[in-house]
Amino acid sequence: MNQKSIILTGGGTAGHVSLNQAIIPSLLKEGYKVHYIGSHDGIEKEIITESFPSIPYHGISSGKLRRYFSMKNFTDPFKIIAGVMQALSIIRKIKPSIIFSKGGFVSVPVVIAAKLAKVPVVIHESDVTPGLANKLALPFASHVFTIFQDTLKYLPENKATCTGSIVRQELFEGNKRVGIESCGFDNSKSVLLVMGGSLGSVVLNDALRSNLPELLVDYNIIHLCGKGNVDKSLDSLKGYKQFDYVTTELPNLLHAADLIVSRAGSNSIYEFLALKKPMLLIPLSASKSRGDQILNAKIFEKLGYAVVLEEEELTKNTFLKSIKRLITQKTEMVQTMENAERPKTPDEMVQLILQFEK
Repeated sequence: MNQKSIILTGGGTAGHVSLNQAIIPSLLKEGYKVHYIGSHDGIEKEIITESFPSIPYHGISSGKLRRYFSMKNFTDPFKIIAGVMQALSIIRKIKPSIIFSKGGFVSVPVVIAAKLAKVPVVIHESDVTPGLANKLALPFASHVFTIFQDTLKYLPENKATCTGSIVRQELFEGNKRVGIESCGFDNSKSVLLVMGGSLGSVVLNDALRSNLPELLVDYNIIHLCGKGNVDKSLDSLKGYKQFDYVTTELPNLLHAADLIVSRAGSNSIYEFLALKKPMLLIPLSASKSRGDQILNAKIFEKLGYAVVLEEEELTKNTFLKSIKRLITQKTEMVQTMENAERPKTPDEMVQLILQFEK
């Protein structure tokens, strides 16, 4: 009997790769040959090839989908068309029984090509409102799964299901001691972890660094500052550890953290919830995004899982005040998180996906 194959796609940010990371071990356990289609040089290539070096990675052309005017809007459609043809060639060669898309601009050519090749596609939408890539891909998909119940009102009733969150097992296997030791912390201070997403956030980085003298009195600080954002002049500062980006070390660092300050991407905040980490969320502003992180953050704040500080209100002083407010709510927040719905396991998610294979 021939081994079945599945193609995964998604990229542009780590959030468009993390669920694929989570389900790959389950798919391998089920006996599937897993392939990944992403961009030639996107973050998804680094994550997948580093985490799963044995999985074939296929790079394709992918134009960026923009909501603003740019001269590249006139040339990128040709990149997307090229990407469709490249993806179609890959799909016809691999002959997968199903394709799973996590979204991001690179996924659009793959989903279109899958339709041309008559291969079923399942899409996953993490945010409250569907992203542009998934909106474009939706007509070509067999089904779409969501994290938020509210998302279903934006999708066709006959091809959408809310699964809730899915958290990769390795996050639960992190080790607090290893995380603390890897940062060189040698005291019993509480640990504050600050992260601005896989690409980093200048405004979060600046807000944290401007408050370092005061925060370091009470906290050891882990700072995931984004690629190219490490400030080497701060390397010798005791109790402060910078990383541009982490992959395999992340579970240990999350377990080391007592409090987390972060953007409000849905994958990340549900991981914090699963680990019961009190969080201060500073969502990407509406002027820089479609507002999905703002909706994510507001839902978590309403449920009692987070304190929220809007980016427009972010200053040196409001940053510090919000952390102090988080500290006062920490105990109650953890208790509320104890009653949250259990996330789906990757094994459970894989079974949901495979029901749509041909």
